[in-house]
Amino acid sequence: MPRTRPLMFVLATIFIDSIGFGLIIPVLPQLLMSVGHIELADAIEIGAWMGLAISLAAFLTAPILGNLSDRVGRRPVLLIALAGLAFDYLLLAVAYTLPLIFLGRVLSGAFGGSYAPAQAAIADMTPPEQRARTFGYVSAAFGVGFVLGPALGGLLGELGDRAPFYAASGLAAVNFLYGLLVFPESLAREHRRPFDWRRANPLGALAAARRASGLMSVAAILTLWQIASLVYPLTWAFYGIAQFGWSSGMIGASLAAVGVVIAFSQMLLTGPAVKRFGERDAATIGLIGAIAGFLLYAFATETWQAYAIMPLIAIQSLVQPSLMAMMSRRATADTQGEVQGIASMCLGLGAIVAPLPLTGVMAEFTRDDAALRFPGAAFIVAAAFGLVALATLRRLPRASQL
Repeated sequence: MPRTRPLMFVLATIFIDSIGFGLIIPVLPQLLMSVGHIELADAIEIGAWMGLAISLAAFLTAPILGNLSDRVGRRPVLLIALAGLAFDYLLLAVAYTLPLIFLGRVLSGAFGGSYAPAQAAIADMTPPEQRARTFGYVSAAFGVGFVLGPALGGLLGELGDRAPFYAASGLAAVNFLYGLLVFPESLAREHRRPFDWRRANPLGALAAARRASGLMSVAAILTLWQIASLVYPLTWAFYGIAQFGWSSGMIGASLAAVGVVIAFSQMLLTGPAVKRFGERDAATIGLIGAIAGFLLYAFATETWQAYAIMPLIAIQSLVQPSLMAMMSRRATADTQGEVQGIASMCLGLGAIVAPLPLTGVMAEFTRDDAALRFPGAAFIVAAAFGLVALATLRRLPRASQL
């Protein structure tokens, strides 16, 4: 296993990226309304554009940061990204115009691209056969942060609309100092390579993916999976209200339960499953479980059923760490950052694409004048994306994951 303190720093970086994103969700609508002197509907529209801008920023910067970490090392890129996040959240805490808030959210997406060099550092420190398990820890850190962020943001929001931003800035600053003290450079100098702008952009990254045997197929599977899996964060709150009549408290409790299930399964299930079945078959099991869960949620009618289906969410936690490990195996020592940048770019692309087929479809089937009222429609769409991902995965020869 990688050294404990450096690994903890990397996991803390992922956790802070995730918790910082969720921390400000509860206060953002009120902040937009108060700063812009606008109504809720206008704030929702601006928030939607902000979400798209954040995804685009992460999509464009992920390959840059990944390639840059292959040139100068993981340590300086991660530390600069954390310092950038600390400054960005402080900017949001004192921003009193909508353009400044919008700029701050875009910078959050850009500095959040540290996901790529963070995962590259883990690949540097971890033997190939243990990477799926360690990537599971990364997913768990992200999942826990995603759950704790909104809950903590809601509590801090009681102190004022700006309090969550100060807290997020403080977290990033503390982790910057922690990394400065405990995180050594993980990429040996002999494994570094020159920075090339032709490779450090989405089109160049795709060209690099085509050159690596089997990488493009795994990248496509990861993108399809990202679209499918986003059905939970994008539609769950609306689904809970439309399908079960849940209150905001019940929605929060259910999200917390989902987060706990995912976090523990990624810490405890991924390693043994990959060791027993291999990365390709572990991802297959996860996709089958995910598709079954999507279909069951599409037709669930009672609250107890929603909770009973959650173990299938635990099984789906096998998918992303296994795919990340498969991509890592296709990288050489001097292209780990680039390949992890491609992976982050795939996740960003999925986040850009997902809202229309998921949230858009759900909106059509929950309108008052809809010919067929079907709040679970988004889960049918997610299952379709999952099936395409599964079919593509099973076409990969078993030997290609080596």
